[in-house]
This record gives sequence, structure tokens and C-alpha cells, in this order.
Amino acid sequence: MTLISEHVETDTRERILVVAERLFRQIGYQKTTVADIAKELRMSPANVYRFFDSKKAIHEGVARTLMGGVEEVAQEIATRPGPAAARLRELMTTINRMNSERYIGDSKLHEMVEIAMEESWEVCVAHMQTITETIGGVIAQGVATGEFEADDVPLAAMCVCTGMMRFFHPQMIAQCANKPGPSLDQMIDFVLAGLAPRAGSAVRK
Repeated sequence: MTLISEHVETDTRERILVVAERLFRQIGYQKTTVADIAKELRMSPANVYRFFDSKKAIHEGVARTLMGGVEEVAQEIATRPGPAAARLRELMTTINRMNSERYIGDSKLHEMVEIAMEESWEVCVAHMQTITETIGGVIAQGVATGEFEADDVPLAAMCVCTGMMRFFHPQMIAQCANKPGPSLDQMIDFVLAGLAPRAGSAVRK
């Protein structure tokens, strides 16, 4: 019975998050209330609060689902066979594309992400850490095969993410869309050049 109960509770939590995300897209993050979500699910607000202790918890759950989708795709790319540089390029391009499609193309959903970033939600911090670690994994593989050179892989991964922030961060993607600066491909070229083995490094070793 316990397993059945846990399955039902998990299913209900997921339904709440699906409905919440849909309402965020339809009427906006700020305007959506727990009562709105409950009404769509044909349950009472009190029942929704059984699964999420606050409105913010629901919002964080939606953000975690959206960011988790990006993390899964990034990890899948990172673990493919093939040259590290090609995988790193595809990984960074994909993160930019998914964040642009999910947040920038949808003004109402962008509102939710903007607030989440401003409030430094734990889910956002964890997401950036996961992305940084995924990028670090590809860099480490490239170092192991001699394709990249980095004395400190975690630091190199943080530098890459910092350099790519204009193309990763939803707010910055929107704010920088029409401002002067390198294109996505130009920035990735710069990042990969920075990771390439330096001339004479093999001789020095």
C-alpha cells in the first residue's frame, strides 16, 4: 500500500506542476494563484498545499522541471563518443537554443525565470552548478586525450560558463539580443581556442 500511495502522490505532484506551468504560460507567473491551479485540477487549494507547502514551492518545482530538461540534454551530449571540442560546441549551442526557446520566446514564462534569478532561488544555483560540472566533464575528457589543455579543470569550466553567460542566462539572452557583441559561434570559437593546447606545451612537459 505504501508503494501505491507514494506513486499516487508523485503523480499528483507532477500533475500540479504541469498545470502550473500551463497557467504560467497562459496568464502569467504573477497572476497565477494556487486557487487557479486547484480549480484546473478540480481539487481544493488545501489539497494542493498537501503536496507543496507554498506558492513559491510550486514555482520552484516548475523551474526545476524546465531546468532539469536542459540538464538532461546537456548530459546526453556530454557523454556521447567523439571529439571533445565538437561535443562542447554542441552542448553550448544547445543550452543557448533551449533557454532561448523556453524562456525568451515566451514572455510570461520569462517573467517567472526573471524573478527566480533575481531571488537567487536554490534551484537556479543548483542548475548552474550542474551545467558547470557537465561542461567540466567534457573538458576533462579533452584534457585526457590531449585535445584540450587545462591545469585546473573545475576552474576552466567556471571560466567557460562565465564567458558564455550572455548566451546561457535567460535575462542576458533577452537583454543582449540587439546589442553589439560576438555571435554565439564566435564566442564558442574563442572558448575552444582558449582550451586548445598551447604551442610548445608538449615540449615543456
